[in-house]
Amino acid sequence: MRRREFIALVGSAACAWPLAARAQQRERMRRIGVLVGGLAADDPIWQARSNAFIQGLQERGWSDGRNMRVEYRWGLGDPDRLRKYAAELVARGAEVILANGPPSVAAIQEVSRSVPIVFAAVTDPVGLGIVRSLARPGGNATGFTPAAEFSTSGKWVELLKELAPNVRRVAILREVSNPSAMPQFAAIQTAAASVGFEVSPIALRTARNIEEDLAEFARFPNGGVIVTRIGEAIAHRDPIIESVAQHRLPAVYPLRLFATAGGLAAYGPDIADDFRRAASYVDRILKGESPADLPVQAPTKYELVINLKTARALGLSVPPTLLSTADEVIE
Repeated sequence: MRRREFIALVGSAACAWPLAARAQQRERMRRIGVLVGGLAADDPIWQARSNAFIQGLQERGWSDGRNMRVEYRWGLGDPDRLRKYAAELVARGAEVILANGPPSVAAIQEVSRSVPIVFAAVTDPVGLGIVRSLARPGGNATGFTPAAEFSTSGKWVELLKELAPNVRRVAILREVSNPSAMPQFAAIQTAAASVGFEVSPIALRTARNIEEDLAEFARFPNGGVIVTRIGEAIAHRDPIIESVAQHRLPAVYPLRLFATAGGLAAYGPDIADDFRRAASYVDRILKGESPADLPVQAPTKYELVINLKTARALGLSVPPTLLSTADEVIE
């Protein structure tokens, strides 16, 4: 290469370097809000969901501090606090907001019907009025639901029957004011009738009422418990698990987190996986798609978790066939 051509080549490259650097610096910074309902920032449940969401964003080329800013707000179960933080996220220019649970979605929609919302951990979004239909949400919200339909609730009955064959009476822990409570209860009733279970609903209100109601239920033999998949159950998970253990009642739960905290068994969707998938919708919305056109998606991954330590404490022998199909066995 001639000297003159070499100097020209080096000179053009030197000019290109600062241009490339300036282009990288000018990369548009996108704002993502995250509004959390009843979970605290240090709750292991939320940390697993948040980590999954961030991982999903990173897989799609988003990096906090480089081309996006993520702002978190925690409502801690307080509706007024949720509304305040929803308004704050909108005012600070969030281009899309990830909402954890129905109260978070409701708080955002009270403030804005235009800021896009991607939700997760929202059971029955149609019944709640969050979207018009699962296929075509039609408004400013879409996302991922742990239950597009409720027939899977009947599997809790089958699981309890297999784990504790002597059970004849079942307490169903639910919250009647929750719109998803009735469809779950109906599916449980149908399944319970087929195996000869007598069903007794218990309303979730306070830790004290849970203890008192379960104590009354446990006065008679051959009892078991099914906990429905609602936010109130997650919020009261510790007193529920403690009361069930105190009265030696075999219980089946709707999510893995109950079994890892000491519950006998759990069957339900992997909610953290839904948060990972929620990142794909945030990505698509930031690239110009509308939540109105993105269908609400059902779970793709369910988990069966068996806690053998709890089973032994209850004097239960878990069938080998059930253990072989479990996604996780806690020793």
